[in-house]
Amino acid sequence: MIKSLLKKCGTKARMPSTLRLALILGALIAFAPMSIDMYLPAFPALQQDFATTAGNVQMTLSLFLLGLAVGQLLYGPLADRYGRKPPLYFGLAAYVLASGGAALAGGIDSLILLRLAQALGGCAGMVISRAMVRDLFDERGSARIYARLMLVMGLAPILAPLVGGQILLVADWRTIFWVLAGFGLLCLLAVIFFLPESLPAEKRRRDGLGQVFRTYGGLMANGHYLAFAMTGGCVQAAMFAYITGSPFVFIELYGVPPEQYGLLFGLNAIGLIAAAQLNHRLLARYEGRTILNAILPLSALAGVALALIAATGIGGLTGLLIPLFFCVASQGIVGPNALAAAMAPQGRNAGSAAALIGVLQFGTGGIAGALVGLLNDGTARPMAFIICALMLAALALRLFVLPRIQSSPSAN
Repeated sequence: MIKSLLKKCGTKARMPSTLRLALILGALIAFAPMSIDMYLPAFPALQQDFATTAGNVQMTLSLFLLGLAVGQLLYGPLADRYGRKPPLYFGLAAYVLASGGAALAGGIDSLILLRLAQALGGCAGMVISRAMVRDLFDERGSARIYARLMLVMGLAPILAPLVGGQILLVADWRTIFWVLAGFGLLCLLAVIFFLPESLPAEKRRRDGLGQVFRTYGGLMANGHYLAFAMTGGCVQAAMFAYITGSPFVFIELYGVPPEQYGLLFGLNAIGLIAAAQLNHRLLARYEGRTILNAILPLSALAGVALALIAATGIGGLTGLLIPLFFCVASQGIVGPNALAAAMAPQGRNAGSAAALIGVLQFGTGGIAGALVGLLNDGTARPMAFIICALMLAALALRLFVLPRIQSSPSAN
């Protein structure tokens, strides 16, 4: 299937194996966790170096999430109009330059702006990788590839904070951004030399700006697309609540050293990888929607347990980590299946659909992260309660929206 499509694209590039394709696309999707997680252990150092407040340091994360959300709206239509690779070249080059600029930032304000630019570049890989999977695979095949991408991407939350913490032992926070610039450059080279174009010229759109807005409007009015996109979005937003709140909860509240923070962060990422691998095996026997329906009640139960433990303080840090592990792991199953179900019917709108999913998910994630900061009361409760609410919201979509969609003729 991949071979025949690439021939239609007229590409002269060598056809990659499924494994190589998953590795390259996984690296492109990993821009967000790499760019977020690697510098989390450096929050105290940033605050001290720039003599600023914790809130200003958190703005470097909030603006990054905003850039990820907004930037994807631009790359989706561009990828549908000009093919997948040209916008990817531009975005990756911008990411490399912004990362180098962040390493040289002279103040917190310039760092905030460069983080925004970094996000606007890096989000190209996230949009276009999702669209390329839709180009090359059907719904079940897409779910299996997304599961592999989740497996590859799951390494980023393990390695990024570990690398960031170890860098801080021998160098300053600026080195972290030089490492990110190098990562972006390697991805750009891999795209140039090893990733073929997946959208044939005859299938590219030639619509004007008005049609772009009509396409987005149509997607927002599509109940099938929106329900599955927001189901995955709620679970991903729970991840952002965890990412935003965990430095305070682990380092400040429970006294975990910054260099060991990555170990706890990585422990939860291992759960995500294991779940993605399990999902890949389950997809050989079951439809992705069946798996999705089974896992959502379990993830909601883990969210409720997390909220109860945070409210009562039972078990301390260990008690908190157990349900948190299952909450994070659930993304490895919910994410790929919800994404595949949302993307499957999109056809020529695949780029725009992938972009809007990113906007919905990262926009929801940005709101969740901001709420964790605003509601900070010196406990783990804000992080835990918001994660619980998002898991319950995903389950509510399963109970009240998805069954009606799945029983409709268009879902079959």
